[in-house]
Amino acid sequence: MCSVIASWPAHAAKPSPGAYTGKLHDALYRIDVPANWNGDLVMLMHGYQPVGAPVSTPMTAADATPMFLKKGFAVAQSQYASQGWAVSDAIADNERLRQHFARTYVQPTHTYIYGFSLGGLAVAASIERYPHAYTGAMITCGLTVSTPDFLARGVVTPLVAFDALIPGVIPDLAAPNSPPAISPDAIGRALETHPREAAVLATRLEERPETLPTLALYYMAFREIEKRAGGMPVDNRKEMYEGFGDDVVFNHNVHRYSASPEAMSYAKRNVTLTGHIEVPLVMQWNAFDQTIPSRFHGVYPEQIRAAGAKKWLTVLDPVGDGHCNFTEEQTSTAFDTLVRKAGAG
Repeated sequence: MCSVIASWPAHAAKPSPGAYTGKLHDALYRIDVPANWNGDLVMLMHGYQPVGAPVSTPMTAADATPMFLKKGFAVAQSQYASQGWAVSDAIADNERLRQHFARTYVQPTHTYIYGFSLGGLAVAASIERYPHAYTGAMITCGLTVSTPDFLARGVVTPLVAFDALIPGVIPDLAAPNSPPAISPDAIGRALETHPREAAVLATRLEERPETLPTLALYYMAFREIEKRAGGMPVDNRKEMYEGFGDDVVFNHNVHRYSASPEAMSYAKRNVTLTGHIEVPLVMQWNAFDQTIPSRFHGVYPEQIRAAGAKKWLTVLDPVGDGHCNFTEEQTSTAFDTLVRKAGAG
């Protein structure tokens, strides 16, 4: 494959093999075309990037890109116009790039969409919103839980549980002067000095004691979403928590938060899934994922089944430990499964 980096030609009859980069509506993008291009396209959606994380110009290809190129697929990916919980930007920027590819070149014979981690949420929302744009979709290690549910059960629940069992480590989630981030080491030290409470948290949250410092990532993401939403997006005043020991004592000690209606509305818009899909979807997780624990894995598949769309869904057996810890062969096998399910192989 040619290593040239250039601006995509304005009205190309056929692109030469290479990597073409540019910017659409403040979002950097990258399009890679292999020498043996088969006429099909993969839209690739990356995962969560903290606000302020370094961004390469021109855009760097995601790790999975070479695998698709070897198979003869072109790959288009957007950096998104903003970082953090950029689900709305991700969906809009990805769709803008998909249309740009079709307008600039030709409509691909088949267009697939692939996302990992938070990109999985954007993929699920994209195939719900644009079902006729895609031949099929693949999500690996995906956080495929509607934002309001994830914030309530996936972020606030573990953070207030930690605070109730081991006070003094987690700052007030709604206070304007609370820090934007906390140290995983501070969480780790607190867990070491409270082994019984650490065991309770790990069991209830389907984690391991040594992976619970990942709560620092949850806290950082939550504070960033609060900033976007303009207030507290979760209301837990009436929530009755179970499974953290003595339920009466625990619920008495839990910090209660009152949500801002505007912030709750923002979370719902960015984004709420329905499970209504009309194209084949292949999903796979790691057997143990400290960032997106198994308690989240079945949420979207169950939504799909409840929506009467189970014929489109394939959930592959989990493999390996870690977050998005797949070999190239495993990712390739999952994609081959998608192509077969789509009847395009």
